Amino acid sequence: MIADETVERVRQAADIVEVISEFVPLKRSGGTWRGPCPFHQGKNANFSVSPSHGSYHCFVCHESGDVFTFVRKRLGLDWPSAVKYVGEKVGIEVIDAPRRAQAPDPNAPNHEALAAAAEWFQQQLRHEETGRAAREYLLSRDLDPHAWHQFGLGFAPRDAQALRRYLHSLGYDDARQMEAGLLVLREGESEPRIRFRGRVMFPIQDELGRHVAFGGRAMGDDQPKYLNSPESTVFQKRRTLYGLHIAKQAMRRVSRAIVVEGYLDAIRLSLAGIEEVVAPLGTALTEEQAQLLTRYATSAFLLYDSDEAGQKATFRSGLELLRAKASVQVVSLPDGEDPDTFVRTHGRAAMEAHLGNAIDLFDRQVQLLERRGWFSDLRHRRTAIDKLLPTIRAAREPLTRDLYLARLAEATKVDKATLSAEADAQPESGLRRSGGPRAVLPGEGGDPGGEVPPPYDGPFPEYGGDSDKAYREPAPLPPPASEQRPAWTPRKKGYRQGPEWQATNVPPRPRRDEPVERALVRAMLVDRGVAERVAERHPPDSFRDSRYREVFEALLHAPIGDDLEQVAERLAPEALRLLRDLTEAGGFDVVAADIGLNLSKLDARVLEARVDDIRAAMRTATREEHDALMRERLDLETEIRRLLPMRSPRGKPKA
Repeated sequence: MIADETVERVRQAADIVEVISEFVPLKRSGGTWRGPCPFHQGKNANFSVSPSHGSYHCFVCHESGDVFTFVRKRLGLDWPSAVKYVGEKVGIEVIDAPRRAQAPDPNAPNHEALAAAAEWFQQQLRHEETGRAAREYLLSRDLDPHAWHQFGLGFAPRDAQALRRYLHSLGYDDARQMEAGLLVLREGESEPRIRFRGRVMFPIQDELGRHVAFGGRAMGDDQPKYLNSPESTVFQKRRTLYGLHIAKQAMRRVSRAIVVEGYLDAIRLSLAGIEEVVAPLGTALTEEQAQLLTRYATSAFLLYDSDEAGQKATFRSGLELLRAKASVQVVSLPDGEDPDTFVRTHGRAAMEAHLGNAIDLFDRQVQLLERRGWFSDLRHRRTAIDKLLPTIRAAREPLTRDLYLARLAEATKVDKATLSAEADAQPESGLRRSGGPRAVLPGEGGDPGGEVPPPYDGPFPEYGGDSDKAYREPAPLPPPASEQRPAWTPRKKGYRQGPEWQATNVPPRPRRDEPVERALVRAMLVDRGVAERVAERHPPDSFRDSRYREVFEALLHAPIGDDLEQVAERLAPEALRLLRDLTEAGGFDVVAADIGLNLSKLDARVLEARVDDIRAAMRTATREEHDALMRERLDLETEIRRLLPMRSPRGKPKA
């Protein structure tokens, strides 16, 4: 027998349109492909193939099935031969061996609980009274019932216990619901409650189509606007791409992947027939997401919003994709537009035109600096080179790297060999591990001037959204270092002085053993980009100290133009006292803080909590359960040692 996991791998890897088109002439019709039925020898296009569902159906003779069914019936093959036939097409070796007893998937109950919750959320959306406001919201976004069904959209009512009771009736206890990320127990509360309330629900599925998490969108003024499930045994946000289980076949077929910011952007493009679209579950792609994406397509189009946050995410994502040896194109939309609104207003043809006019990532970076005049004199040209070198270092594909060096040599009039030596002098991989400094943008404090600065080791400049307005001329020189003052010195009484979001003095190096939550929040106060970076892996809810959690959440969701005075006004007294303490403690060096190490500490903390649960469960487990738990525990402790190699796997980071 062929192992179930092998069959599923072949099924997921196969492009049903490509397989069937070898026997049937197919033409695209919206989200499906149509042609004459090969089973009843039809002449009309009554035979439909759906790549998103991996199935076919004839509306005349009613023949239907998946890729294996088609091959079996069309070629007269038995089941193993059909799987082997398709496996050869996709390059997967299929071994027909005697069936062995397969260990049950320990995560299956979590997938099942999440799938049951998804079905319940869909029922609430359809409920006449309960889902009325959510239906009105979705209709206002031009999402009709067909779209609700196709993407499994639902609604989480305000009742904090309704889903809990429903899942209890299906046999999923509180422990299972907590592990699946559906329940949350707040500090000071005795009863857990549903994490999502009063939100439109977007189910998140892994590349195999299994439910792993949810994203909830607030319809009113609730904050945060989007709320994701917490990290769990089945959901690691940095390893998950929204919509990949639907998009992967199209990505293979058209040899490209489109990356957008949010759920609604991905849904809108897919409904318009552009199916090769995915969204990261955060602002920018992670290393793991980039590697996952390039398994299906090596040409990536970054289609982020035209605002400042979208432009920042574009260049961060681009570097990760270059490291994964992808070809990266940047798509620019008109100011004020996002993919959802643009396609709704202008349609698929206009979006395809913008995709056709996409520009290479490095060309876009050079273009923006040229518009601002950063190649006009030697002083700024040197700094522009430093800002562009990280992109060259990120390019792991040799030809792409060579093309980038040639383009930079052309723009700067510097010899290509010299630029190549400069890029090789500081390997990009080492810079990533060290977590270099935040890019200082043209026009910000600390702009290049005076003496030639040392080579820039951080990520590419995080440009604002309106590039034509933002890049007119190089910024004036800053005052000498002796005349610079700290960006914000809080007064002893009240908050009446706003900060700049960067440090302009040279602060003392922080203690490496500083408690992890304190270190990260202090870094967020210096650079708000740290809050976004931390939230991609560990949302505010994961912070154990309520004061740090509140400051983290306030910084994460504060409008981009707010200063610390405005942030402080939203804090409770305890959190406000903490903010004063952190700001009065003196300067802080984000680079020295080692954000990567502190994120690893939080990762380890999550794993250690699971190890504690396993230890407790082992006391009452049967022998078979005990062995399975022991294996999981050893795997977790190995991962903890990898994350924090200098400490004991059971030593816990401070809160």
